[in-house]
Amino acid sequence: MQDNPIDGKIAAITGGASGIGLETARALVAAGVYVYLLDRDQQALDAAIASLGESATAVAVDLFDYAAVERAVADIVAAHGRIDILHANAGGYVGGKVWEGDADRWDFMLNLNVNATFRSVRAVLPAMMAQGSGDVIVTSSIAGAIPIVAEPVYTASKHAVQAFVHTVRRQVASSGVRVAAVLPGPVHTPLLKDWDPQRLADEIAAGALMEPRDVAEAIVFMLTRRKGVIIRDLVILPHNFDV
Repeated sequence: MQDNPIDGKIAAITGGASGIGLETARALVAAGVYVYLLDRDQQALDAAIASLGESATAVAVDLFDYAAVERAVADIVAAHGRIDILHANAGGYVGGKVWEGDADRWDFMLNLNVNATFRSVRAVLPAMMAQGSGDVIVTSSIAGAIPIVAEPVYTASKHAVQAFVHTVRRQVASSGVRVAAVLPGPVHTPLLKDWDPQRLADEIAAGALMEPRDVAEAIVFMLTRRKGVIIRDLVILPHNFDV
């Protein structure tokens, strides 16, 4: 295997202006990848690009505007002749008891975690299949493998993600495209603002939270496996996470 198999590749990251997406962008840029950050938060995008430098481009796009996402992917392919990596990272979180839940918030999260994620993956597959290579990595969650009692609707959305990843991977494997999921446990990102404050305090005190860079490093590991090898699912957990 060459020393740096992703040097010079072209990547797109949804939800790339903060959290896991931004840290993955940092890691990829450090590895020689040119990165496009797709996010709807222009202010956060500007700050991200200022920190990443000339190896990154901001694309302000609402992932629910599916035609705009497809145009963004087409523009990347037109500029470089290819797209090598999609990190389908954008997602939302809603926890809590079902009978107390705000169903409108569930709808937004489900549309983002499921529909927008699936459509983003669909947008890159034709180009990757035509070029005979490519990596799609979806940010899933440990909740996609183990039902988390504190977050039933979120858990359901990530189970859907896992089913999608496993089936699409098999559909496109013969074309040279790899589709995989990274399944983190709790990560210290803005998404945790929805956690019960006592739960958050307890997890911090117990050392049961990771940092976004931990997940980014795992993603780089997945991307740098030799051709013909795939890390299908990579579960990454804080050592003290009780699950």
